[in-house]
Amino acid sequence: MNAQQQWRHKPLDVQLADLAVQALLDEVALSPKPALVDRRGSGAHRDLTLELMQASAWSLWPSFQAMAQAGMAAGHVSQELRECIGQLGREGEAEMLRVTGGVNTHRGAIWALGLLVTAAAVSAPGSSAAHVTRQAAHLARLEDRQMPVRQSHGQQAVARYGVRGARGEAQAGFPAVLLNGLPQLRASRKACAPESAARLDALLAIMSTLEDTCVLHRAGLDGLLCMQSGARAVLEAGGSTSLAGRQQLKALDQALLALNASPGGAADLLAATLFLDALESELSAVHGSY
Repeated sequence: MNAQQQWRHKPLDVQLADLAVQALLDEVALSPKPALVDRRGSGAHRDLTLELMQASAWSLWPSFQAMAQAGMAAGHVSQELRECIGQLGREGEAEMLRVTGGVNTHRGAIWALGLLVTAAAVSAPGSSAAHVTRQAAHLARLEDRQMPVRQSHGQQAVARYGVRGARGEAQAGFPAVLLNGLPQLRASRKACAPESAARLDALLAIMSTLEDTCVLHRAGLDGLLCMQSGARAVLEAGGSTSLAGRQQLKALDQALLALNASPGGAADLLAATLFLDALESELSAVHGSY
């Protein structure tokens, strides 16, 4: 039995945790991402490295497994399940901060992937990615009455600029993933782009429309417009496989670095895109087509 066959014989909670962590590892390793941590360096982040991001991703595996187990035990979305995974997410964040020495590496990803892992666990085999995101949206719309009162940088940007933010994106069913990330990923693959280029194009498709609160916090509306227009320019020039597209990608990287603007929200949603893509392709072989 090869490694893939062994993986497919693992319990569902283990498979979902594996897919979530792998999505985070694939996202951070993807290069060259504009102003983000990748194999080239730390992008616009002075406190992050590739190795730190990888260690952070691995630290979240038990939390994702616990969320999957909670979803499987509940069997449906409920207030109790929402508050259970909220607590599990806070415990995962505490472990992440312990591993990283207090650096916030994946707080947004814990939110997005935690919801999706739980939603996948309560969804019947054969459910589509769209169904899983609807379940995740249902979860996100429930209030976590145990959540401590605090205002993150993203929440400050939501209040200041009136944008949707990570919470609103999840409550809407992850439209940046379903309408931009996944379609672009698959269109680039269909056009015979290498996998790394298809993933870069998916990231750029997300960046082209997302109201990224990480960018807004660091660089305001000017930074957001720079990110969105620059990402569209890469795709309109032929994407990351074309010479013109690569030139536009380099220009976008330089522009965002000059603004100290890092599209961390888009990176989290790329990880969500990769998770849902793998969910459909990998788990369908075990549990039927999602």
